[in-house]
Amino acid sequence: MTVHAAWCDDAVALFPGQGSLAGGAGRAWRTSPHWSVVERISEVTGEDVDFLLLHASDEELVRTDRAQLATFALSQVSYRELLDRGVRPRYLLGHSLGEFSALVAAGVISLDDGATLIGARGRAMVNAAALTEGAMVALMGGDHDARVRLESLHDVWVANVNGEGQIVASGTRFALEALVADSRELGFRRATLLAVGGAFHCPLMLPAQPGLDDALARVEFEETEHVVIANVDGLARGGGAQWRALLSAQLTSPVEFLSATRALPDSVRRSFEAAPSGILTGLTKRIRSFDVQWNPVGLDEMNEVAP
Repeated sequence: MTVHAAWCDDAVALFPGQGSLAGGAGRAWRTSPHWSVVERISEVTGEDVDFLLLHASDEELVRTDRAQLATFALSQVSYRELLDRGVRPRYLLGHSLGEFSALVAAGVISLDDGATLIGARGRAMVNAAALTEGAMVALMGGDHDARVRLESLHDVWVANVNGEGQIVASGTRFALEALVADSRELGFRRATLLAVGGAFHCPLMLPAQPGLDDALARVEFEETEHVVIANVDGLARGGGAQWRALLSAQLTSPVEFLSATRALPDSVRRSFEAAPSGILTGLTKRIRSFDVQWNPVGLDEMNEVAP
């Protein structure tokens, strides 16, 4: 990784989750000198990540294990491009899978360990999802009372808190289809079933816990000068072994992205969203203001980035 970039205390790097990935997302980054990262991740995991990023369809990338590795790899390529342009954000914030990407970018986890860990996590989640027909629903426009009613439903859990009135729920498909049908009565303006491979960040992922925890036990967690904001509680943290428990808890806990974004100090005025970008830039700008937000979709847009 490039290390000559100066510290930027006014900047945060955002790392997306697997839901940001679309087929062909890697084509606009293929000529980067950092594409070797993709080849290294393929070598470590035994998966053809190059194919996933360049040729796989949207339907093929719905499968969690594929989407996670491909998203992680592309985020690392684009982050290294950012460092090459002299920008090294002090603050790092990831969404779900993106938290693992952030920890690798921070040097808390090595690239090889990150790839191995994400591969194990993805496989465990795929196996857990096969045990129950689960799904996820995006809910818009609900207030506090709507959330209370949501949390009282059977087989439905809050999975992501992405902003004011922006919640994602996980649960069984039967329960979520009923939720969509009753969403207005519950107090939500809109409810949309998401094209995902399971019900994530809820107790239906508990069967994946042993596989994830076994993989986490094999990882060395280093200290860092970066500040990484945790998903499970929205608190700013350094590096070290504290992340083993935090990443374990994240599997079945809600992603508190709203709280995590609010934890950024007022002095943070610039954001860079690692590829595949767009979603987190949209979420964060609804939570707080920035002077500049970069969310390049390819190498051409990286020319807009300046120290």
